[in-house]
Formats: sequence, structure tokens, C-alpha cells
Amino acid sequence: MAGPPPPPGSEIRPPFRAVFMGTPQLAAHILEQLLIAPDGPVRVAGVVTRPDQPRSRGLKLGASEVAVVAEKYAIPVLKPARIKTAEFLGGLNELEPELLIIAAYGRILPKQVLDAASIMPINVHASLLPRFRGAAPIEGAILAGDDETGVTIMRVTERMDAGPILLQRRIPIAPTDTQGSLKTRLADLGARALLEALALLRRGQLSETLQDENLATYTSPITKQDGVVDWNDDARRIERMVRAYDPWPVARTTLSADEMLIWRAQALEEPVEAATAAPGSIVSVGREPLVKCGVGTLALLEVQAAGRRRMAAADFIRGRRTTIGTRLGI
Repeated sequence: MAGPPPPPGSEIRPPFRAVFMGTPQLAAHILEQLLIAPDGPVRVAGVVTRPDQPRSRGLKLGASEVAVVAEKYAIPVLKPARIKTAEFLGGLNELEPELLIIAAYGRILPKQVLDAASIMPINVHASLLPRFRGAAPIEGAILAGDDETGVTIMRVTERMDAGPILLQRRIPIAPTDTQGSLKTRLADLGARALLEALALLRRGQLSETLQDENLATYTSPITKQDGVVDWNDDARRIERMVRAYDPWPVARTTLSADEMLIWRAQALEEPVEAATAAPGSIVSVGREPLVKCGVGTLALLEVQAAGRRRMAAADFIRGRRTTIGTRLGI
């Protein structure tokens, strides 16, 4: 690899030639902010994203959110199904990137790809590394009940999310934050942090800090099955699960064998009448239906039957003529 930018005190070097790699909306927002930044620190020579996927009820193929932004700004787009082929590696190297800028691309990148960057590959990760490495850092922070999260700008190595930290920025997690709302805030924070890091890099003032491996935690890709509620869990854990899986895969259970999605809920202190009820039992059908959990009770606020609209849980339960003692998840 080429040496670092000029040392402190020298002239600011010209914008870096970069290739951006990403797929979902979080990455698309970061890419667009990079493209419209005044005195932009990079010139994006190309974009790498996942191949088009079925994106509608008719299963018609649609471009990723990152591809849509790239096409809006007339930037060449590569959509490799496999990233170790000679064809893709040749196309990537032809773009001659000084930097690879990666945000939620969704794949672990091999050395052949990382080596395409003559200066370094940089990643925007949506957690305070080394906490919550892996595919689901936003969900992980909510599920853990953390009070804060943030973004880490890091130099990419072959080990997943283990490279040196270049810059971190923090934000609080609100008690009402969902995966969706937190992802929106982190996308904005990530764009600002990336621009800040790139400005420092142009001045030769960006330093590296090794991660403490003793503090590393990991997350796995989320599946639809992860959204199934276990009513033996603590009500507070289930409430966090509802927020962490909104808008996907959505916390879910069954009512009389029919699937019920839970969009909003609140953990409460356990009422006296729930003390002997089995977990999953409805113990109140008043203004807010209450469900007994392994510890505490959960007030259902907004739910949805499969294929129907979201609605107030009280109206849903009344419409089903559900009585106290009915068990969910059976």
C-alpha cells in the first residue's frame, strides 16, 4: 500500500479517489452525504453493491438503495454475485481506488478486495466497537438495554470488525427508539463521522487505536425466527425485543393459532392478579391488554394480524372476543 497522507502542518492533499461499498438505506444515506458534501474529501469513482433482489409482492427485481443513489449521480455500479471472481476483481482494480469506503455491505471482504485500496479500506460500523461486532449491531444495542450507542470509523482488516479504530462518535438510545428510528439517527451520525475522519486523513492527522479484544462482543444476522416471543422471558426483555425488531422481522406470537405481530408494548410491574398465571396468559383485557411474562407483565399497545392493518391492541383483543386466561404463543 502507498504511504499515508502528508504529515500535520503540510498542505491538505487533494480529494481521495474512492470506491463505495454498501447496500441498504443506512449505506445509501452515507453515500449521498459523501457525494453532496461541500469541498468533498473524496471523488467516488464507482460503487459496489449487492445484486438486484425481489422487492415487491410480484417479486420483481429491484436495485438496492445504494444502487439507486449511485444511478442518480451517474456513478458506475458493480453488482457482483461473487466477489472473488477475476471479473469482479479486475473491474474493481480498474477503478484504481485509493480508499474503499464500506458501510453495511453485508459480506466479509477477502484480502484481494481490501488490497485494491492503495491507501486503506475504511468501514463505517453502527456500534461502539469492540462492542457489537457483526451483522446486527443496532438490534444488539437495543436488546441489551444499552443507554448509548454510536458509530465507529475503522480501518478494515480480514477479521470481522476487528480493525483499528480511527474515530468514534456517540449518541444516547431513547427509551422509545426502535431499530428503524435508531438506524436513521446512526446513518446521519455515520455520514458526519466519516466526513470528519476523511478530513483528518487529508491533513495527515488521523490516528489509529487498536481494539481491546477482551471487550469484544458479537452479533449474528437476524432471522424471522428471532422475532418469535418466548413469554417465559422478562417483560423488559420482550419490550426491548419489540423495539429492536421494528420494522423487521417484527416481534410475533400467536393468538388462537393465528399469528399476531406486536408493534408497540410496555413492560410493567407485575399486578397481583397475574402472580399465579402461566407465562403468555392474558391477565387483563382493559384499556391495554396485559400479558403475564416470566418476570413482570407486558402491556400490548399496538398489534397486527397477518395481512391486516396495525391497530390498537385493545381493539384487536375486543374484536377477537378474547377473555382473561387466554394464552398467547400456544
